[in-house]
Amino acid sequence: VYSLYRSATEQTHRDIYLLASTDKGRTFTGELLHKWDINACPMSSMAFAEAGNSAFGAWETGGQVYFGKLGGIGESFNPIEAPGSANGRKHPRIAANSGETLLVWTEGTGWRRGGSLAWQVFDKDGKPAQIAGQRAGVPAWSFAATVPDHDGGFIVLY
Repeated sequence: VYSLYRSATEQTHRDIYLLASTDKGRTFTGELLHKWDINACPMSSMAFAEAGNSAFGAWETGGQVYFGKLGGIGESFNPIEAPGSANGRKHPRIAANSGETLLVWTEGTGWRRGGSLAWQVFDKDGKPAQIAGQRAGVPAWSFAATVPDHDGGFIVLY
């Protein structure tokens, strides 16, 4: 069982933590994944995906979106960021299949403001594949949902 959350300590620490349980939720251990110091409430979100025996998590920190394969607490963890310049990236969503991972996020959204949707497919090694894109038209207060398709591709809803 996994949980991602953003801390709020000392008015400036908004770090991402992973909680993991290996006993079906009876006990949990925690680990810091990503630091962020900002004196504000960033209104951020996280997401999970599962493919086979692997679990993935996605989150936003400092206007950039990240994802990573989740292992046990204490195992090495290397967050992968979306390529290109971060342009107010928020609300990451993730889907995975047997060899690829799709990371989807919003850009330019904010309080009462819509924006655009962007996506990038990554190969099994976490390297960007050639499938990427962007589309305008995400309404205020909205974000995407994504799932793997039965043919090995992905479906994105928004």
